[in-house]
Amino acid sequence: RGEVTEIPRGPAVIATGPLTSEALSEQIQRLCGGSLSFFDAAAPIVTRESLDMEQCFAASRYGKGDSDYINCPMNKEQYDLFADELVRAERAPVHSFDAGNPKVYEGCMPIEVLAARGHDAIRFGPMKPVGLRDPKTGHRPWAVLQLRTENLENTLYNLVGFQTNLKFGEQKRVFRMIPGLAHAEFVRYGVMHRNTFIDSPRLLRRDFSMKTRPDLFFAGQLTGLEGYLAAMFSGLLAGKNAVRRCQGRETLVLPRETMMGALSHYISDESVKDFQPMGANFGILPPLQEPIRDKRRRYGALAERSLERIEKIINSGV
Repeated sequence: RGEVTEIPRGPAVIATGPLTSEALSEQIQRLCGGSLSFFDAAAPIVTRESLDMEQCFAASRYGKGDSDYINCPMNKEQYDLFADELVRAERAPVHSFDAGNPKVYEGCMPIEVLAARGHDAIRFGPMKPVGLRDPKTGHRPWAVLQLRTENLENTLYNLVGFQTNLKFGEQKRVFRMIPGLAHAEFVRYGVMHRNTFIDSPRLLRRDFSMKTRPDLFFAGQLTGLEGYLAAMFSGLLAGKNAVRRCQGRETLVLPRETMMGALSHYISDESVKDFQPMGANFGILPPLQEPIRDKRRRYGALAERSLERIEKIINSGV
């Protein structure tokens, strides 16, 4: 055990994660001709006991689920004041080498960055009120902040979609403007950190091997895969394929109809120019032969098709 500072000459899998140490990061950049970076943000967490439940209500959208969310409704006047202050609030500084034009991962866009795109941007985004009715008024609110439980005891709640890079004092000041959060106790403030990934569409094949060096495989978030399951699954595939290559066997590439096959296709697709990390989502799967308008039925059909493809691979004995 020890720090790896050089890339092995023989067959290997590089799965260092997005925060690679400086020595190995330099080696990867030399090999890959540079690397990319993006900023990832996290949302604040507050205690449930500090919420003013007279201002909130528990419900899931369209009455589905078990009222998993606590909702903080806002009228137009409250929203307008909040949105204006959010845009004006002071942000925490980023490192000097990234200060010019930091690249933000769209899937974790800081709420203040999204708000700056237009006054109603967050009302059509994380604060959308669709599918919710305030039991006090019987009407749909103008905007809603949803809080999602963070632990089994339901004592901690995450501000859904409110990942942020505001200064801590500004987070407390601005977010307490939301009804129900006037006395919120923050156990964790939102933060933004820098992650690194390689230009996979230019560098990698669909089996996660390097185009210029077939015995070297990359895996995990370093390849631009977002999410723990995708990162782990890529490591499993890269490891299996490294062994298969050493044995002189054909490497395993999953069909695009499977989620991991679709992700591996995306990160190795040379037509992707503005490459950003990608997480599992139904949008990257090939469409069904016969379109289904109902979303739940469509997603179910996509999942069934994926399972059929996987079943064929298992039965083929590869």
